[in-house]
Formats: sequence, C-alpha cells, structure tokens
Amino acid sequence: MKTTVPKAAILLSPPHMSGAEQHYIAEAFASNWIAPLGPHVDAFERELAEAVGAGHAAAVSSGTAAIHLALRLLGVGPGDRVFCSSLTFVASANPILYQGAEPVFIDAEPETWGMSPQALERALDEAAKEGRLPKAVIVVHLFGQCARMDEISALCGTYGVPIVEDAAEALGSSYKGRHAGTIGRFGIYSFNGNKIITTSGGGMLVSDDGDAIREARVLASQARDPAVHYEHSRPGYNYRLSNVLAGIGRAQLKVLADRVEARRAIFERYRTALEARPGIRFMPELPGTRSNRWLTALTVDEHLAGVTASQLVAWLAEDRIESRPVWKPLHLQPLFAGARFYSHGIREDVSARLFRTGICLPSGSAMTPEEQERVIERLKAGMKSGQAAAGT
Repeated sequence: MKTTVPKAAILLSPPHMSGAEQHYIAEAFASNWIAPLGPHVDAFERELAEAVGAGHAAAVSSGTAAIHLALRLLGVGPGDRVFCSSLTFVASANPILYQGAEPVFIDAEPETWGMSPQALERALDEAAKEGRLPKAVIVVHLFGQCARMDEISALCGTYGVPIVEDAAEALGSSYKGRHAGTIGRFGIYSFNGNKIITTSGGGMLVSDDGDAIREARVLASQARDPAVHYEHSRPGYNYRLSNVLAGIGRAQLKVLADRVEARRAIFERYRTALEARPGIRFMPELPGTRSNRWLTALTVDEHLAGVTASQLVAWLAEDRIESRPVWKPLHLQPLFAGARFYSHGIREDVSARLFRTGICLPSGSAMTPEEQERVIERLKAGMKSGQAAAGT
C-alpha cells in the first residue's frame, strides 16, 4: 500500500536564528550570569538604543511589561482614561486595566490601518469638553506599518497628552527618517518568538528621558529602595530580562536589517503574484514610511474574489499552511464590552471591516521561495474554486 507523506507545515512567523546566538549564550554560561541582569542586558540596551536612535532603553520580560511601565511612569491610575488603537492585539490595552484605568478605543484608518487621526480628534475634543483628557494615547504600528505620527503628534501636542508608541510589530520600520518607537514619549518593542527578531520572550522600553528609563529599571526590579537590606516603599514588578535572553537578542539585533529586507521581499513576491486577482488589496505603505512588513496582510472583497477571507484561511489550513485573520478589534472583544469607541467616520468602523476581510499570510524571514510559491498556488486555487462556485 502506498503511503502519502504529509506536507511540512508552513508557519505564520516562526523564529529565525542567525547561528551567532550560541556564542552569546556560551558567554553567559561561562560567566555564570544566568539570572536576570548581567553584561548582556547592559549591552543589549545600549546596542538597541543606538540602532533605533533612542536616548535610553530598558530591557524587560515582554512588550506588555514595557507598556505597563510606560503607563506607570506617566502616572496612570484608577479613574484615568487612556486612549488606545482598537485594531491590535489585546496586549496593547491590558496594561491599562492593570493600572485600574479606563480604555477608550480609537478606530483605524484605511491608508495605514493604524490609528485614525480623524477619530482621535473627535475623541480628544469630547474628552476636553468633559474635562477628562486621557493620561496617555497608545498608538500601535500595525504589522510594521507606522501610523500617521505627524497628525497624531500634533493633536496630542495640542491637548498636552503624551504618546506611547506600541512598536511591538515595527522594529526596523521608519517614519519620515525616524525609527518607529522613537517619536512619542515612550516606545516599546517586543521580542516574542514570532517577532522580526526574538529573544524567545522579551521586550524593550525606549525613551529620550534618561531619568524615566532609570526609574523603569527600578520598578522592573521589584522597586527596591537603596539600602543594604531589602527595603520596599512602593510596589514593583519582576520585569527585567535575563542575561541569557539578552545575549540571544544581541545576536538577533545584528541581523535585523537582513530580516527586514527578507520580509519586504516576501511581501513583494506575494504582491506581484496576487495583486491582479479580483478583490485582492494589499496593506498600503504610507508615503514617507518604510514598513518592516513583519506580516504580509491583504484584504479580500468576497463579491469580487468569490471567496471570503475566512474561507481562504480554512483553505490554507487544509494544506498545513498557517494564516490568520487580522486582529479582532478590541472594542469588539468581550473583555472590553461597553468601552467607548470612536470610529473613523460617523458610520464607518474601519477596524471591524479589516477584521472581517483581512488575512495575514506566512511571512517568516526563513521561508524559502518554494514554500512561498506553495502558499501562492494554494491561494490562487482557493480563489479559482470560489469564483467557479459563484459562477463568475
């Protein structure tokens, strides 16, 4: 009996090691700096800050921890409001809840899929009239594409509201010559296993405010007071990155430019092969910006394509190809039921539309051309079968 060998799985965004990580790990073991902190942590902070043009950086256990520290440093507490992009992963907004504050969600806009300045302006205007301006605005750079930071910065500057840039997905991206994450008061990066570079788990908080970053390091180390014994006068967190993981990060940072180029090339191959298909539109790149194209994302118009986005996700999965819908907007999540939401237009929920029609395709920087061609041919077959079923 002939047996069929199953095809290898193609994952959405798996880790991509450079090979140099073992050198730094061996150094950590040789020095016995295994626990949090150590020379690799110090060096990783310096090297990343230099790479993105930030004044200072604090290495922490996750991007979520970095957002939480930013909100703590900005004095966010119970009864405060924080505005946040709605089209993002829940980690962008969970720290608002940690601080007992109220999240208010701002819609995406079509040109960047990032925070809508139009919606933000209405939200800030209403908040000012109510006498309850937010303590911070968390702007997410989605899938590597920068939001409209000129317009957003101008609006927040008018009302005196600080910006936290969630650049978890955008390390290596730039906005008008500046690195994503270095435009607001604070910026955050993630080194989760699926990100463009990884430490397996980790994050970084960056800022030009050296005093704030030094305070972040204290808070992330259980907020120990300066004393010979263990003295604590305020709550802190166990958020610091380990020396071993920081060593992995140092090796990964050296190949960041290569990883960005690889993902941008993957995006271009997808676009060249699929953009002429009816109903297919790729995530735009705003003029003056350069996306790292962490994930290749597109939308599917089911009336033109003859197939829905969710059907294509299922169709790919049948061939062991991992794809995902675009993030489900936070204002539609049960966790945030009843939260305020400001849409891009009066009756235009862009985030909900992108969730309904959007797909993220496999985009790992180690994906081979043959693997990508398999994804492309599978997508074409799924669209063709959908159009045939629809009689188009």
